[in-house]
Amino acid sequence: MSEFGMMAVDWEERVNFDRMRRERMQKAHAAMTKAGVDALIVFALEDLRYLTGFRSHLGPVASHGLAAVVLPKGGDPILCPLLDNVHVRTRMPWMRPEDILGPPFIRTEGGTRKWAEEVKAKIGNLAAGKIGVDIWSFSLSEWLPKCFPKAEFVNGSEVLAPAKVIKTEDEVECQKIVTMITEAGFQALLDNLKPGVKECELLAIAWQKFTELGSEWTQCANIVCSGPYTAPYRRFTSDRLIREGDPVIVDIGACYNGYWGDFTRTFICGDVRPTKAQIDLHQEAYDTLFNACAEAVVGKTNADIGKHLNHPQTNPNSDDLSGGHGAGVNPWEPPWVANLTPDAIVPLQRNMLFSIEPYAGKVGVGGFRLENQVFVGEKEPGIFTTLSFDERLLRDVHPLDKTTGRKIRYPG
Repeated sequence: MSEFGMMAVDWEERVNFDRMRRERMQKAHAAMTKAGVDALIVFALEDLRYLTGFRSHLGPVASHGLAAVVLPKGGDPILCPLLDNVHVRTRMPWMRPEDILGPPFIRTEGGTRKWAEEVKAKIGNLAAGKIGVDIWSFSLSEWLPKCFPKAEFVNGSEVLAPAKVIKTEDEVECQKIVTMITEAGFQALLDNLKPGVKECELLAIAWQKFTELGSEWTQCANIVCSGPYTAPYRRFTSDRLIREGDPVIVDIGACYNGYWGDFTRTFICGDVRPTKAQIDLHQEAYDTLFNACAEAVVGKTNADIGKHLNHPQTNPNSDDLSGGHGAGVNPWEPPWVANLTPDAIVPLQRNMLFSIEPYAGKVGVGGFRLENQVFVGEKEPGIFTTLSFDERLLRDVHPLDKTTGRKIRYPG
């Protein structure tokens, strides 16, 4: 694979999107077979993307009914877009015209019935089998059994989730490319971090760089918070003016072809020395981060990662805990790593992807949140960001940290 060029070229192999779509579909069918499901009805936009490559509106909230995919056992996906139907027929040649249906008008019982009749005509006898549905509303739980009276309905999100856990070669490449884009946004932000700049100004600079590099959206509203907003930690960006000596938490991530960057650093604003208390807290979060990342190897479990994270932070007056999550076409998805119950513990497999994000903070001193994305490796964890940490806040550099402590400081 390439070292993260994003254009299509003829002189080296880069992301092979046809292969990625094909392998994702193979994994989805295997997951359905294992679950004994005859058909899968999918409304979550990230999973529509996973199954078909369909991209529509991305927004801060889910829109139930914006599109749907029906995946029959052993068959090709059936795409039902509310918007962009002409786009799908014109620009997605891997979708057969007969597998593109009308929109899923599931906001009324009549609309649901009309759409269900189209689906039943396509999937035939499978409509009387076991059907997974990933997002239920109260209305759908009443209407769909009427539309499919012989079907047995099950939780479709639990059917598809195992397919997405292990990333393919091309998914790994997409994830590394989006991390590169996220690093560029971070650097643009850091180049402008100085006393007197607003939190929202810094976020705008990072977002602009993301968009310049082709980012589709960002993995959340994104977070630039400073000073007292770091402890207790507030996950939003405000119009606060950042002052010299403030800790500044930056938690951002771009999106490349449906895959999400997501990592966090905390910096001290200005050319000043941090206090001993600030260094202590940052070192605590840093050590926790790398000790947790060190567990991301085959032979361990997600509970081995989580044991470093499931503890209250230094600030007893906050409800925030060190945590983490899986990632992929959804920036927050299984396997989980924090607050695990026994049924959520799974063995780690190569190319599982985790976002690991510990925190330590104290009111009056500041909060320090750090995050890496890491692939599970055979012998060692695959930490793949090159963005270093604020060296002023570290007494000891962890052996797994290959980036910090390498900066050359020229005199003058």
